[in-house]
Amino acid sequence: MRDPYAVLGVDRRADTDTIRKRYRKLAKEYHPDLNKDPKAEERFKEINAAYDIVGDEDKRKAWDEFGEASTRPGFNAEQARAWRSTGGGFGFGGGGPGAGGVDVEDLLGSLFGGGGGGRGRRGQDQQVEIRVDFMTTVLGGERQVSLRRPDGTTEPVRVPIPAGAREGGKVRLKGQGLPPRGGGPCGDLIVILDVPDHPLLRREGDDLEMDVPITVLEALQGAAVTVPTPTGDVKVTVPAGARSGARLRIKGRGVQKRGTPGDLYLVLRPTVPPSTDPEVIAAAERMEAAYTEDIRGALKL
Repeated sequence: MRDPYAVLGVDRRADTDTIRKRYRKLAKEYHPDLNKDPKAEERFKEINAAYDIVGDEDKRKAWDEFGEASTRPGFNAEQARAWRSTGGGFGFGGGGPGAGGVDVEDLLGSLFGGGGGGRGRRGQDQQVEIRVDFMTTVLGGERQVSLRRPDGTTEPVRVPIPAGAREGGKVRLKGQGLPPRGGGPCGDLIVILDVPDHPLLRREGDDLEMDVPITVLEALQGAAVTVPTPTGDVKVTVPAGARSGARLRIKGRGVQKRGTPGDLYLVLRPTVPPSTDPEVIAAAERMEAAYTEDIRGALKL
């Protein structure tokens, strides 16, 4: 196969984010449903195969060290290093029984987990990217993706999304990838998740954070308020004298990972009313007397 870095048009030293952005651009440009060029589908497959290697940290390291040999089914890096240290190298193109006393077909079988001649080889992995809404990664769920098969047909495949999945995360579906030439087990389908931000929730690990507006009176004297959470509404108590930025913790209402759900933190935001009513302003002027010190006195640079 071609050098995956050359296929994607990225430098070998490119970081993960650069590679992923380049893959997205090319995958969109050459997707057979969007590009009607007869050669687009073949190019799309090549792009997916390249990203399957350099978009995966372990596969990328193996390619950088061993090249195309690392993509063979059953490849074992430790065995390959041991063979290379004996001076064997990776010149599998020529020879046979009697080539330097080594049967290349036997060597292929021992290093790559299969017999020579391509018998029993596994198909290539296939990569697709899908957009998953933020709440699905919090609660877990399922999405469906339509796969375009080599024979031109499309097939719906259900993709389970585990609670705790993240932007750029991968879901691997065994045996849902491309079939090998001449028959044999299919490769895997690797689904890359694109997760947009939520308009209200922020995520830190398995915990979530949400700003909660409260009135000035609620901040001063305290109140019981009802707030939404990913698993249903909850009534919480705002303590008297609450300041802007104060945080209330609701245990177990964050990312719903099985057995160890995260927490939800409410960030209190006292909000002044959008009013120029004279009575409201007069009330605020009376409240001004409650300030016994300069509230900006600590602002010193």
